[in-house]
Parts: sequence; structure tokens; C-alpha cells
Amino acid sequence: MIYEKACNVTMDQVIAALKRRDAEERIPVLRLELDYELATLYDALQEKDKVQIRRSTERLKQLRREMLLLEA
Repeated sequence: MIYEKACNVTMDQVIAALKRRDAEERIPVLRLELDYELATLYDALQEKDKVQIRRSTERLKQLRREMLLLEA
């Protein structure tokens, strides 16, 4: 007679594990995006391009929020 072990893993645990793996893959990409946007902001500051400065600043705020959520 073969006994089956009961599954002790809940669906919430599976979802949390998948999110962790997604976060681990997303963080390096997010760092590259941050670096790129910082370079873009630097160029805009050098050229005194107010529109691009505003865009880059907003994008950096979004990326920062995402990074904080992923690292939490």
C-alpha cells in the first residue's frame, strides 16, 4: 500500500514564492533602468532641458517606489 503525503503548501505560499523569484529577477533590471535614467537626467541638467529634467525626475520617483516595494 502506498501512502500519499498531504500537501502542506498553500496557494498563498506558492504565489509568494513566485513573487520572490520575480522580484529577484526584476531588481537587476530595475538597477539598470535607474542608471540609465540618472544618465538621462544628468544630460538634461547639462543642457538645461527643463522638460526632460521633469520627465526624468518623475521616472526616477516611479523606479524608486518600485525598488522599495521589491526590496521590502
